[in-house]
Amino acid sequence: MITCNLSIPVGDTESVSGILSVPDNFNRHKTIGVLFAHGAANDMYNPLIRFVAQGMHQAGYLTLRFNFLYKEKGKKSPDPQAKLVQTWQSVYHFLSNHPKFSPQTIVACGKSMGGRVASQMVAEGQLPVSRLIFLGYPLHAPGKKDRLRDAHLYQIQMPMLFFAGTRDSLCDLDLLKTVLDRLTAPWDLEVIEGGDHSFRVPKTHPISQDDTHAQILKAAKSWLGDHP
Repeated sequence: MITCNLSIPVGDTESVSGILSVPDNFNRHKTIGVLFAHGAANDMYNPLIRFVAQGMHQAGYLTLRFNFLYKEKGKKSPDPQAKLVQTWQSVYHFLSNHPKFSPQTIVACGKSMGGRVASQMVAEGQLPVSRLIFLGYPLHAPGKKDRLRDAHLYQIQMPMLFFAGTRDSLCDLDLLKTVLDRLTAPWDLEVIEGGDHSFRVPKTHPISQDDTHAQILKAAKSWLGDHP
């Protein structure tokens, strides 16, 4: 297996860090590539992203996780939408045009903001991936359930996998199910009992944090196997 740290150009003057992991049996026609984008308050070293990416790599997937520019610069506030889109596009094109490790099939996996931006790009034809995985979709801001971020989801036609915690303050589960029922694209939902927006569970929860992460990894691998 190959794992290497990368510097991925974004525009003419900037770049972001990435970690590319390639399985031993890599075959661009058969191996699926999975791009991992972080959420607003974390980076590519987020424990959940790291766990799922490493687990997917061990299972034979090519994985590439990356930072957005604001995290690369040590800033707390996310970049403007246009810059987030530019970064996503730059990372996608870096992998899809890689001279040695360019998988024919690429999946976008995003935690919160990273997934939201990817889905908006897919809806607008700006990110030609084959599937979408949401590690906690930010359906609404905390306490603002009347303002849903769902309009673009109805334009997407590719398979989507949603992970949602039962304690997620940014994604009311009942509202999410209502949205999913209105989608025209194939979708699946994996509910994480006791999980918050980052799928953290209380210390008193009967399922440990490690087991929760393992549940997410298992479901993601199974879903990708059903949607090759």
